[in-house]
Amino acid sequence: MRSSPQARIPGLFTLVLHTHLPWLAHHGRWPVGEEWLYQSWAATYLPLVALLRRLSDEGRSHLVTLGMTPVVAAQLDDPYCLDGMNHWLSNWQLRGQEAAVRRSAGGTGYAAPDALRAFGVREHEEAGKALDEFATAWRHGGSPLLRELIDADAIELLGGPLAHPFQPLLHPRLREFALREGLADAGQRFAHVPGGIWAPECAYSPGLERGYAAAGVTHFMVDGPTLHGDTALGRPVGDSDVVAFGRDLKVSYRVWSPKSGYPGRSAYRDFHTYDHLTGLKPARVTGRAVPSEEKAPYEPQRADHAVDVHVADFVDTVRRRLASESARLGRPAHVVAAFDTELFGHWWHEGPVWLERVLRALPEAGIRVGTLSDAITDGFIGSPVELPSSSWGSGKDWQVWNGDRVTDLVHLNTEVVDTALASVDKALTQHAAVGAPTPRDNVADQILREALLTVSSDWPFMVSKDTAADYARYRAHLHAHATREIADALAAGRREHAERLAGNWNRADGLFGALDARRLPR
Repeated sequence: MRSSPQARIPGLFTLVLHTHLPWLAHHGRWPVGEEWLYQSWAATYLPLVALLRRLSDEGRSHLVTLGMTPVVAAQLDDPYCLDGMNHWLSNWQLRGQEAAVRRSAGGTGYAAPDALRAFGVREHEEAGKALDEFATAWRHGGSPLLRELIDADAIELLGGPLAHPFQPLLHPRLREFALREGLADAGQRFAHVPGGIWAPECAYSPGLERGYAAAGVTHFMVDGPTLHGDTALGRPVGDSDVVAFGRDLKVSYRVWSPKSGYPGRSAYRDFHTYDHLTGLKPARVTGRAVPSEEKAPYEPQRADHAVDVHVADFVDTVRRRLASESARLGRPAHVVAAFDTELFGHWWHEGPVWLERVLRALPEAGIRVGTLSDAITDGFIGSPVELPSSSWGSGKDWQVWNGDRVTDLVHLNTEVVDTALASVDKALTQHAAVGAPTPRDNVADQILREALLTVSSDWPFMVSKDTAADYARYRAHLHAHATREIADALAAGRREHAERLAGNWNRADGLFGALDARRLPR
């Protein structure tokens, strides 16, 4: 029997999702190349968009604040990636079929033949549903779907700079260019220019707010400690009108923390345990100390019950947090929970189901759900604040992106950016004619494109965290090489050769087709 709605609690709750992957198309397949993109697409982006559309069709609005980085948006619209995703989903279905008909003997726990066959049947069915959803809803890419959700006020869109650079360490000219071009890219894809951004890695240095204001940004995300732990209201930064919103760690860590977050509970699908013949993941977590070969088989009903338990726990946590923070402030408070979007599905298989049930349960519990823009409109804003240099990385400082383990990448980025800026200035000067507009220059465009891919914050993160560090260094140096190669040809006066090189690199790195080097601040 459905319970009656609870009494309304003062305040506002906002769920913020940050959707980001580096540019992966044309740069390897397994395990961290295109496979990473297609896994995330199938497990997270497909079900997330589907659940938001369902809720929107029911007349629900102001559901989440969704950060969508330009580099992810580019891949979800890219014809090569769309074709690759269709192949990946078909391959998933075949792998499910292979597991379903397997006749091998032996094995215990999740590897028992009966358990694997039952799991394969379910995977085959889920892959078929995903293929149908992809063929009907995604045939024109991701942008039309997101635009529908924006137009219906189901979501607030957060933008960001091109290629996700760590902004405090970036040359001011390229930093301004990346942000303005990133916002323009969103405008072209979604017919909506975001007012808010997810600053890459929640990184901040004093003065960034002035650049934000100049670019038309009205609000951005930081981590809780950046606001000195007081995240109950958005805060204007310095003497600007740009508002910083902080992630409430007490609420956010309830879901995702290394020690006690929901995804690590015993009933959920284990991310790290594979059936190596099919690449499927047929085990449940079972226990933190249980080795992979001893994991128990995944049981959907057990996992579904755990989802309900953790939905109730999260809703109760939000309700209590709103009540306590409102009492502390003496006015209604704002609670922001923020996560990487890929947590929901890619890392935590049951995450999308949990997310949909939470978004239904919160209003039933008397909790008002709204976006960051709603918080500004409705006055959940406190007094101005001075923010320290910070990020949401380890130590809440910049060590992940400029620490001892990545000193080489810091130097590489500086050298490549300096080379790119000088080369672009030269290229545009060569094409300029007295009294005439400067024409579009594909060489200058590609130099900037490769430089931005070089300075992606993903590469030092992956090195510092030792997650596919070799791949990350390879990618950083590959794009640095592309930048230098084109720039060197230009510097040597070999313009035609530079154009050929730019065209060749563009076949792999042709994202951000509207990027225009003429808009680089001079």
